Parts: sequence; structure tokens; C-alpha cells
Amino acid sequence: MSEAFVDAARQAGFPCNSDFNGANQEGVGYFHLNIKNGRRFGAADAYLKPAMTRQNLTVFTDAQVKKVVFEGKRSVAVELRHKGRDRVLRANREIILSGGAINSPQLLQLSGIGDRDILENLGIRCLHELPGVGKNLQEHVDACVLVSSRKNSGFTASFGGLLKMLPDTIRYFLSKRGKLAKSITEAGGFIKSSDSVNRPDVQLHMLPLLFDDSGRDLKLMSNPGYSVHVCVLRPKSSGTVTITSADPFAAPEIDYNFFADPDDCKVMVDGIRQARRILAAKAFDDYRGEELHPGADRQSDEQIIEKVKEKVGLVYHPVGTCKMGTDRMAVVDPQLRVHGLEGLRVVDASIMPRLISGNTNAPTIAIAEKAADMILEKAEGCDI
Repeated sequence: MSEAFVDAARQAGFPCNSDFNGANQEGVGYFHLNIKNGRRFGAADAYLKPAMTRQNLTVFTDAQVKKVVFEGKRSVAVELRHKGRDRVLRANREIILSGGAINSPQLLQLSGIGDRDILENLGIRCLHELPGVGKNLQEHVDACVLVSSRKNSGFTASFGGLLKMLPDTIRYFLSKRGKLAKSITEAGGFIKSSDSVNRPDVQLHMLPLLFDDSGRDLKLMSNPGYSVHVCVLRPKSSGTVTITSADPFAAPEIDYNFFADPDDCKVMVDGIRQARRILAAKAFDDYRGEELHPGADRQSDEQIIEKVKEKVGLVYHPVGTCKMGTDRMAVVDPQLRVHGLEGLRVVDASIMPRLISGNTNAPTIAIAEKAADMILEKAEGCDI
């Protein structure tokens, strides 16, 4: 089915692209994946585990930081709960927050850094007012085209589908090869939603199964079919992450504010139509059944966006809530130091001022690499 998708895209007039990270992003093909020896190889595998034997590294698990402690405007420690016990860890030089676009702004707010009105309404003393903390939340909003299949050659979360995967399961455990050694989202692309845009503004993910609601709809996945997920690469809408309590264990309110800007609706609707063009190509003739979502009867912009909002999802690329910059709403400076404070940096995707036109994993690693260089330069006495 992945091969059929790439062939169908070519038949529909979209260029093929063997390297989305090359000189030209546009086209349809196969994603480069962080897979080694049949398993996902993430930042913990590449960076943390090789450093675990270092004398200057201690890793706590089952721990949650409650707040950053300040003496004046300088961060000096963190309070945390570790396996049910409250502790305080002091810093000799500086503290680095890497909680991501949700937890980093949450922790700053719990520590008295953020919008004064929000903090004081919750009984938290505003140590340092930074109105941009928790603002500017951006995410790749996602919607899908779901089509039933006349051929059961993809994957289904049914007894028969699992039984069909048994040979691949055995092969994987014996050799770490085969279907289970790959990603089920191996095919996709970056395309223009219409001829009026000058660069790709939509990303496509193709799956050889009926996949929606982040894989929680098992009833849907038990039927044969395939999906093309459409995400808006450069959304204009932005939202907020706001604490709702002084309790560090209370979840913050996360408001993505999807489709607040009508341009995002337009890109999504046009992207759905482009996905339909691909799925209508000859390469899918042997598979194509009924379009389950949005549904073949949904053709107008209003009808499509109405159905999109019923099943709207995301791609787990939140950024922007501690944005880097020099304006009033910026939270960190170009060296990722929190404005107006000493000894505190934020190093994660929350510092991105704008959401990038692709996946955030590699750029976030690049942010960390650059931050490490800047921290080491400062430790060596350079003024940065």
C-alpha cells in the first residue's frame, strides 16, 4: 500500500522525492527514519545512555520538578518530588529546563515567572513578569482521509490481522528485519495545497490501515482500509499553556486554538482535496472502497472543515511557548537564557518562535547541540 501511494501520487502529478531533507523538500516518497537494529533510536539512545557512566551525571527517574528556587533574580535550585519524597537540588552554575512546550512554561509559571495576572489569581507571587510564558503555542493540526479497502493487504487490529502478522513477528524476533523493523508511516510527502503557494504547506502521512484518534479507535482499525493524514505545516493560529492551580501535579490547560485563523482552514481543506486526488489515482484501483471520512458526499469547503473538526488531531509537534527573541513577548534571549533572570535557560522546542515546516525531532536535537556549545563556551570564560 505504501508503494501504491507513491505510485498514485506520481500519477496525480506530484513529484517523487528520495530525500525530503535535501535541497528540495517538495514531493512524495519515503521518510528517513531514526531506526537502528529494528528499533526506534531516539535521543536517549544516542545521547543519554552513552553518557550514563560519567561521574558528573546523575539521572533520577520517577521524579517531577515542582518549582525553580530563586535568590533574588538568580535561579539556585529546584524542588522536586522523587519517589514520593520531596527534595531540593542546588545548582553551582545554572539550571536548564528541558520540559518541552507543555512542561517548561508550566514550570516557569509555578515558579512565579509569567503573566502577573494569571499567577496572582492562583495565589502565586509573581517573582518576574514575562507575559510571553505559555503563549504562542503552535502545533501541526492533523486531519485524515479514511478509505475502506477491498483487499486485506494492509494491517488490521483484528484477530485475523494479528494472525497474519505472525510470520513477520517471528522474523522480527529472529533477525530484527521485516515489516516490524520499519515504521508503519514510512510513506508520505510534502506538497503544495494549491498552485497559488510557492512552497509545500502540507505534509502527508500514509498508513496502510484505518488510523484515527492516535490509534485509540480499535474498532475502526479492525476493518481493512488505509489512511492519508494531512497536516498544516505553517499554521497561523496559536494557543496557550496555562496553569490552573498552584499545585505542581495539576495538569495545565492546553488550548491549541486550532483553526482560529481562517487561512489554516483553507490550507487544510485544500490539502484534503489533494489527498483525495492521490487516492483517486489508478494505483489504488484494486484497493479503493468507500471513503469513510470526510465522506464522498462532503465536497464544499464548509462540509469538509465541519467533518475535519469532528476528528481533528495533532502530530505531537508542540513548540513556541517559551519563544526566543528580543520583543516583549519573548521568554528567552538568543543564548536561550530567560530574560531578566540569571542562571536559567530553556533548551527544548518551546524556544522556537515559529513552527517549522516539518518534523520537530531533529531541529530540537540541533537546538540542544547549539545550547551545549554556548554553555561550554560560557563555562570556559567566554562572554556570550
